[in-house]
Amino acid sequence: MRTPSHASRGDARLRAVDLPSPDLPDRRAVDGAAATLDPLVRRTPVVAVDRADLGLPPGRPLVLKLELVQHAGSFKARGAHLHVLAARAAGEGVVAASGGNFGVAVAYAARRLGVPAAVFVPDTSAPAKLDTLRQLGADVHVVAGVYDDALAASRARAEQGGERLLHAYDQPEMILGAATLARELEQQVDVDRVVVAVGGGGLLGGVATWLRGTTAVTGVETEGCPTLSAARAAGRPVEVGVEGLAADALGARWAGELAFAAQAWVDDVVAVPDEAVADAQRRLWSAVRLATEPAGAAALAALTTGAVTDPDERVAVVLCGANVDPATVV
Repeated sequence: MRTPSHASRGDARLRAVDLPSPDLPDRRAVDGAAATLDPLVRRTPVVAVDRADLGLPPGRPLVLKLELVQHAGSFKARGAHLHVLAARAAGEGVVAASGGNFGVAVAYAARRLGVPAAVFVPDTSAPAKLDTLRQLGADVHVVAGVYDDALAASRARAEQGGERLLHAYDQPEMILGAATLARELEQQVDVDRVVVAVGGGGLLGGVATWLRGTTAVTGVETEGCPTLSAARAAGRPVEVGVEGLAADALGARWAGELAFAAQAWVDDVVAVPDEAVADAQRRLWSAVRLATEPAGAAALAALTTGAVTDPDERVAVVLCGANVDPATVV
């Protein structure tokens, strides 16, 4: 099976504002990516939970897509494996920037596939993620600031060392990887709405790219990381400040052009406060014994805050990551 094409090295494909009309993969391309990934990633389970167990008003059972049990602890493993497969075929090492999850996924895939990996992370990254990166054998560089500062440092490294530069959300591999998650979910359960967390928008863009209006899609940002809602208001990706509980994973200053191009298939993007995210983490532990990182719990917070309310809808919530110290949510 042919691996999806990779973005070229250098800045041209990676600067979100430089992509005026990107092409999104069609469903046939997603089918191909799923076939490539089949021996490499887990088919993550779904579980139906009574809304009352999570302290929600009565309604149809809630479906949780447990992508937090994916390799390397997040959905990012899907796109990361596609990236690293392409690098291995070209005989290249890889360099990536990440708030943590993408870096962990790249490090995991690189170790598994025998490809050298350097990962640049902002100093806002959770210690648990940094520990995991080092355990996986990545060459780890901690950069002052947020994700975009780490991205700039990773670009400089790639230009100097000739490694393949990987982007955490705004390259075709990441959209394809996230789209395989939605394809898998569609095979597992019939739902009316899928709710996902939003940082740079790779997960949302991939989910929307597969569903293409057949199922409602809601994106969930934290109030401190309003990247995609700002882009929607402006009609294009714009730079925003980022802060708060989920800044390590959702703290992209720019929405990805690929994700923004998928907006035709996104119903709405809502914002939730940090307190609601922390509360959602506690509810998931109490009701289902799932230790979920803030970004992973943000989607559920859309229901606990009432941003998503229809009790007659069959709703799937994607729990996208679990790279967290369990002591912080118990």
